[in-house]
Amino acid sequence: MKRLTGVFLGLFFLGVSQAQYPAKPVKVVLPFPPGGPTDVVGRLLVQKLTEQTGQNFLIENRAGGNATIGSNEVAKSAADGYTLLFNASIFGITPFLSKSVPYDVQKDFTTIALVAKGPLAISVSSSLGVNNLKDLIAHAKANPGKLAFAIGSVGSAGHLGTELLKRTAGIEVLIVPYKGSTPAYQDLLGGQIQGFLDPVLGAQPHWKGGKIKVLAVSSLKRLPSAQDTPAAAETLPGYEFYTWYGLWGPAGLPREILARLNGEVNKALGSDLRDKLLAQGYELSPGSPEDFAKFQREDMARSGRIISEAGIKIE
Repeated sequence: MKRLTGVFLGLFFLGVSQAQYPAKPVKVVLPFPPGGPTDVVGRLLVQKLTEQTGQNFLIENRAGGNATIGSNEVAKSAADGYTLLFNASIFGITPFLSKSVPYDVQKDFTTIALVAKGPLAISVSSSLGVNNLKDLIAHAKANPGKLAFAIGSVGSAGHLGTELLKRTAGIEVLIVPYKGSTPAYQDLLGGQIQGFLDPVLGAQPHWKGGKIKVLAVSSLKRLPSAQDTPAAAETLPGYEFYTWYGLWGPAGLPREILARLNGEVNKALGSDLRDKLLAQGYELSPGSPEDFAKFQREDMARSGRIISEAGIKIE
């Protein structure tokens, strides 16, 4: 009887602690350095979660290992809601590129919420002399393998988006790997390379200043913040590619905590955060944890196909 009483008391206090969640600061591991797009979006989100819950949600940058070091820390953490992961779509891409990923993306984590999708800007050098995506495709077909397109890193969303563009448009371009977007933009501005697919947020400073031409964005529809720029699907029906950001917990996150976190994220996406993200070229898709899990599975399957067909490897 005493043993049963102890079990019931344990379950009672567990229920109370979950009902009071969050009762202390929440660590949100972000496996990238400060200052990049993932960090910017993550910090905007945790600011709103802190305001809404009255408890601190604190970013901890744990970069390294192609974002696997910080992610693995969360996978091995207690499933109590006090250690979470904010990550980008590379999270689901890396397992296809490397055999050394120490976790299973779909088994070792709990999907909480899809936060934002970032279309890619299909940018070209102003010196190339093309003004729309149709002209670019025609130019590439007339000069197979002669146009150089940058990628910020092997296996990035921009890399996969470029490979998908090649296949959808039936063109061949030279892929030039860079160590990040900054040197890639420098060479695009200088005309050393002719094209670059990168998230809209990264392209904006050069785009708005008229230093490069953005021929299209990789969403199905035009962005509210850039109505004059066509969606690539207007020229290439079905072409769509995004980098995206989400929130995860360790596997086994209690349902009550999962529901609270998902509700708070969706509430944040309906606040002034929505306008901030839309202005930066993001699309928002509030939904349930199950919606996010389905989106992740489908995105990973498509990324896996692109990587396999293109023969992309990082080791």
